[in-house]
Amino acid sequence: MNLDFRKYMIGAFIILSGLVLLGRLFFLQIIDDTYKASGDSNSQRWVRQYPARGQIFDRNGLPIVTNQAAYDLMIIPKDIQPFDTAELANILGISKDVIKTTLRRLTPKQKKSLLSYKPAIFLKQLSAETYAVLQEHLYKYKGFSVQARTLRNYVRPIAPHLLGYVAEVDSTEIKDPYYKIGDYIGKSGIEQFYEKALRGKMGLNIYQVDVRGQIKGSFLNGDLDTMAVVGSNLTLSIDAELQTYAEHLMGKMRGAAVAIEPATGEILMMVSVPNYDPALLVGRVRSDYLKLSHNLGKPLFDRSVMSAYPPGSTFKVAQGLAGLQHGTLTPHSTCGCTGGYTVGRFHMGCHAHASPLNLPQAIGNSCNSYFATAFRRILDNKPLSTRENYLQWREYILSLGFGEKLGIDLPQELSGKIPSAEDYDRKFFPTPESWRSLTLVSLAIGQGEIGNTVVQMANFAALIANGGYFYTPHLIKKIAGRDTVPPQYAEKRFTKVDTSHFEAVQEGMYYAVTGAGGTAKWVAIPEIEMCGKTGTAQNPHGINHSTFMAYAPRNYPKIAVAVYVENSGSGASWAAPIASLLIEKYLKGETARPWMENRLLSFNLYDNHAEAN
Repeated sequence: MNLDFRKYMIGAFIILSGLVLLGRLFFLQIIDDTYKASGDSNSQRWVRQYPARGQIFDRNGLPIVTNQAAYDLMIIPKDIQPFDTAELANILGISKDVIKTTLRRLTPKQKKSLLSYKPAIFLKQLSAETYAVLQEHLYKYKGFSVQARTLRNYVRPIAPHLLGYVAEVDSTEIKDPYYKIGDYIGKSGIEQFYEKALRGKMGLNIYQVDVRGQIKGSFLNGDLDTMAVVGSNLTLSIDAELQTYAEHLMGKMRGAAVAIEPATGEILMMVSVPNYDPALLVGRVRSDYLKLSHNLGKPLFDRSVMSAYPPGSTFKVAQGLAGLQHGTLTPHSTCGCTGGYTVGRFHMGCHAHASPLNLPQAIGNSCNSYFATAFRRILDNKPLSTRENYLQWREYILSLGFGEKLGIDLPQELSGKIPSAEDYDRKFFPTPESWRSLTLVSLAIGQGEIGNTVVQMANFAALIANGGYFYTPHLIKKIAGRDTVPPQYAEKRFTKVDTSHFEAVQEGMYYAVTGAGGTAKWVAIPEIEMCGKTGTAQNPHGINHSTFMAYAPRNYPKIAVAVYVENSGSGASWAAPIASLLIEKYLKGETARPWMENRLLSFNLYDNHAEAN
């Protein structure tokens, strides 16, 4: 009985062991591809073919960004033979120490290691000129070869902030399976936002190699190879000539300017100064990035969509619309002003002007007293509480394009600031009953806790020009191979202010340029009816910021502009003439006021030439 039992046990053990081995073999050969992949890596070499990146053009078809040839110098460590280090260093424009250090880093300690048979990048992004010289001598350097790439070429050195730049993928971006270490990706601006369109599609060549990594021919006669697909060209909405002119006018300033076509929301020009030559961030020259990032002027910072400036008196137009919608103001409502707005010991000053004024006149003359009164009427309007009225006022302002991201096609856009009721609960008012309109009265003239981006103010000017609606501002006009731009840029966005209320503020902005006491009369454009609003944004850190928004022509507007010049004084002094010249340039194709241009070009913030008025 014992013998039979042992016989069955041994048989069962043999059968079980066989099943385990068969199961493991099935798993390794059919399910798990780890060893297959390892085998493939020993017999195949996959070489990626990099596509040329899509080119970028302006609205008139002028090229802004194209491509230039570049080359990566590759090595196969096991094939390296002694060579003239000094000669190679001279050709490549690097030191002998760099060559020696790189070779030590790339050469495996064990010569029979698989890494010795695989190509590695020795030096990235050789210029076409360096490659031409190297090619004549390459036969001397066994184990070295060249892999073709492309780099960005800036035909016009303009608009670095909106274009963005291209650089190597980082540890976060490498998680996308499309990219491998050493690949390049759009890092900011249009290059980042439209990365998938611009990058094209990677190609692949698969070669059969022997155990030493030497290529023996195409794998499966190239049946599995794929061609690289060139990236899609982009046509932007910007006018390259207008962009160039704006950067010229503001070259020695600090601030930003944005122009929009009201009928479409297309951005015609977007400037942030100080700026930089975009070619500085191309290829191995990108070492200049550190210099730029440490520059005190912060040239890498995009002031057009990232700075939350106080709007100053330009905000009075929004205040007027809120009052009209709230029913506490009419176009004919008047208010007197005797040097400012005074309540008890509180005083808000105002410049000398005629009095009393109605709404259009108050906008044209930029009367602080008028809008302080109008704002407090909104907040104190019964039967609602001050806090409830503030919430309603805030909804009107948000709908005008402030306090939230507009959705422009730039990844760096910020939202600006329109404080929530909860912000003020924490800061000033511990209970709903403790809210007081006088505490918040600085908001009436665009000061206090509010801030807007320059693109928001330009969009506000476009919204007024359209009489109550806007299109999301955008830089894209066409993506090659597609019939339309993204649908969100073709949708009208209406505000919570009735369209019937816009005529009064349009009249006020026209009055500012043409009326008696108008704050922008001196920048009126011959033969063009322009509507505008000046602003002097108080700056707690120094001289006030100069700001101005405008659109033209008055009927059937074609351009809306907003300009901010930091630490320069009143809105009429610097921002207004810049906007006026930009509008003239765009509508007429040229400017006829050289004296105004020369005055702007004489401005140098860094030499303290700004007017503090």
